[in-house]
Amino acid sequence: MDPKHAHLQVKLCVSGAAETGHCGIDAYDKGVALGREIAKHGAIIVTGATTGFPLWSAMGAKEAGGFSLGFSPASTEKEHVESYNLPIEYMDVIIYTGFGYPGRDLILTRASDAVFFGCGRIGTIHEFTIAFEDRKPIGILEAGWETDEVIKNIVENAHRPNDRIVFDTDPKALVERVIELINKDKINRASFHFDPTDQA
Repeated sequence: MDPKHAHLQVKLCVSGAAETGHCGIDAYDKGVALGREIAKHGAIIVTGATTGFPLWSAMGAKEAGGFSLGFSPASTEKEHVESYNLPIEYMDVIIYTGFGYPGRDLILTRASDAVFFGCGRIGTIHEFTIAFEDRKPIGILEAGWETDEVIKNIVENAHRPNDRIVFDTDPKALVERVIELINKDKINRASFHFDPTDQA
């Protein structure tokens, strides 16, 4: 890596359901554990500044001393809290996109180096398809919910090979495997780095 960029922290997004009634009894613990592992690896956790699974991951990251960045669908803090009924707790910084949920999803995933998926609904699937199209490293947390199986079905029927998606039941192992993918990207980018001082 270029030493000028050595200080940059990896940004790891967590996507998941805001309403978690269908997620199962271990969803909270899995979400917290995922966030904790992200912080332990010195990464910034990125979420949609929402409730449910992403919030639980942000809680875990903050408990482990991590930094939490949220991208809100709202245009102001007032709208975020009063119109969208979204929390501001466990966030170090919230960026108010003003683009609603679909536009927020695009910014959220593109601002991240990789995206993790837990229990989710249609919004989670939307974020997955964006990350898939952008060829982001993707980590799918497998558990008692159906989201991982839905995503497997999408991948199998996408007719487009993708070797940048990993599945795991263990949050620690999943984070480590995704960070390996990110590091491979950095190595590949470094090998093609243009040096303007290197004149022919």
